[in-house]
Amino acid sequence: MTQSIPKTFVLGLALALAPVAASFAQSGSDVFAEYREMFGDDNPAELAEMQGEEIWRAVRGPKQASLEQCDLGLGPGVLQGAYAQLPRWFEDAGQVMDLEMRLLWCMEKQQGLDVSALRAHPFSEQGQQQTDLEALSAFIAAQSRGATVAVPQQHPAERRAFENGKRFFNYRAGPHDFSCATCHTHDGKRIRLQDMPRLNTVEGAKGSFPTWPAYRLSQGAVRTLEWRMNDCMRQQRLPGLQHGSDVAIGLITYLGVQANGAVMDSPGLKR
Repeated sequence: MTQSIPKTFVLGLALALAPVAASFAQSGSDVFAEYREMFGDDNPAELAEMQGEEIWRAVRGPKQASLEQCDLGLGPGVLQGAYAQLPRWFEDAGQVMDLEMRLLWCMEKQQGLDVSALRAHPFSEQGQQQTDLEALSAFIAAQSRGATVAVPQQHPAERRAFENGKRFFNYRAGPHDFSCATCHTHDGKRIRLQDMPRLNTVEGAKGSFPTWPAYRLSQGAVRTLEWRMNDCMRQQRLPGLQHGSDVAIGLITYLGVQANGAVMDSPGLKR
């Protein structure tokens, strides 16, 4: 008779082994495939999901309200499938928003919170507790697991965001004259053992977009799509990407629209 291992133990072990897994990233061993197989359906992101659910339901701010009436596009408080349809146009805000920008808007408007510090530092440093945005992203994305990606293109602003994202994806700049396309438009390209998906294709986008946000084994933290875009800019030696900027929203929209029809499977588990 097989004895099951408590999930809390598995997640704790995963967190403890994250630095070990990171060190193996420098070797030729496919340790991450073995790591995923060992833990099966368990994902350390579940700890962030639990944190995010607490934040979602917590009564906070001068208006003493929770985020449970935040409209993520499918109606106040509706979470199932909402993440799979973002970014999108929000009439009340007058702009196209991804999940993180919409959450900040709800924190300000519905809870009366000052989110200036969170806007300035939306991502946790390695070894720190997840930020509210990271934890909420993990929780909300998990509610769309199994849903079909359907990033809308009905509103003119949504279509502009897609076209802007396509342009930004191919825009070369910086000291190395890099663009997103430099790394993500070729088959078989790898950087430090990491496969580079072709994100300018439907197949590549469908393999990537539905797995974010994701728990990064090498960092021991959940990372969001905004973080992914920002880190790509860093690797291109470009100035830091402003959180929620037209560039960030455009790139995420470009990736998401191409991934339409794929099945959400996030938070993912990545090196």
